[in-house]
Amino acid sequence: MPILRSARPARRPGVVSAGAAALLLLLAGGAVGAPAPPDGTVTSSATAGSVRSQLDPGTVRQLDAAIQAVMRRTGVPGVTVGLWLPGRGQYVKSFGVADTRTRTPLEVDMRTRIGSVTKTFTVTGVLQLVDRGRVRLDDPIAKYVGGVPGGDRITVRQLAAMRSGLYDYTNDPKLLASLRADPHRSYTPRQLLERAFAHPPNFPPGTRWQYSNTNTVLLGLLVEKVSGQSLSDYLRKQVFDRLDLSSTALPTDAAFPSPHAHGYTTFAPRGAVTDATDWNPSWAWAAGAMTSDLEDLHTWVPALIGGSLLEPATQAARLRTRPIGLPGVSYGLGIAEVDGWLGHNGELPGYETVAAGLPARARDGGGAVLVVLVTSDIDRGGSLSTQVAKAVTTIATPTHVWGLPSPAQTGEEQH
Repeated sequence: MPILRSARPARRPGVVSAGAAALLLLLAGGAVGAPAPPDGTVTSSATAGSVRSQLDPGTVRQLDAAIQAVMRRTGVPGVTVGLWLPGRGQYVKSFGVADTRTRTPLEVDMRTRIGSVTKTFTVTGVLQLVDRGRVRLDDPIAKYVGGVPGGDRITVRQLAAMRSGLYDYTNDPKLLASLRADPHRSYTPRQLLERAFAHPPNFPPGTRWQYSNTNTVLLGLLVEKVSGQSLSDYLRKQVFDRLDLSSTALPTDAAFPSPHAHGYTTFAPRGAVTDATDWNPSWAWAAGAMTSDLEDLHTWVPALIGGSLLEPATQAARLRTRPIGLPGVSYGLGIAEVDGWLGHNGELPGYETVAAGLPARARDGGGAVLVVLVTSDIDRGGSLSTQVAKAVTTIATPTHVWGLPSPAQTGEEQH
């Protein structure tokens, strides 16, 4: 059964699970039992200046306790949660530290790496070009990007819906070895595709769902080819600037504006806990290299699920999700639905994210927005961001709980 994982490399070279990597979106995989952060301690109380809460005091106490329980159980150094509930108020808090060496408190305005939440932006760029008549969803990708095996039979729609069958380059043993040896190395999109295309497709296009970062890298190249701009420039002008997302960017290198939180991972030689803050995310590019912060993601989620940057028919096509084999989970065009929540999660070394919203029609919590930012991908018992999001939504929107099964529950091999 497939697992939704983020744009992050597989955990062990040479092991390819049936449900290829990363949904950032829904990330489930991780190294169970990984060591705690560098000094072995976690600050679980919200820091001064990092709190904005207008919910009723009883709910606030429940949320505080639930988030801190996840932190104690998993050893995660820092968590930021933003929850906006129309008619009930908001809950915005950071817990723990932004740097385990200096013990600098984590603050709600700090930037983070958002992993596969990047996919929601890249696919939006593609859909904008559809609205302008410059791309058609059922065109073959070969019309826009050359050199794709079977590219005359793989459509733009299938790439956005994770139904192309193309091998996920983040499972490639050579790429994994390269990333471990030099996480500061820069990669081009074509180098990533070279690793993907060195493997045969996993299945004929359109016959199954399987998460693959290769799909979104190809869509990034499509945007560049059709628009005549770099993907970074296109998204800045057509998405970030239009929504005033001043803290959001798609860097082409390891650029990471301050203030930002440090992120910790065990994707390192011998599995040692390592600070991955300044690692180069170019290997994730259109699939997972973006940086952002809590407020920008709070703005982005309503635009994403409401379609404010797209024509109504195009937005309807985006939200036409289909089951993927996990209970309560379906996938549309660069967007997932998890028990009514629409959005995406993201993971890459050092960071995990959930950015999702409930449509206004939802019977409980309609119009709610949830953003979870975690400063580690050292998963214990499943995705850290999912554990926090599940704890929060179980309390705040009990009829709509963001939850994804762990690899052990799905029968997938952990990697």
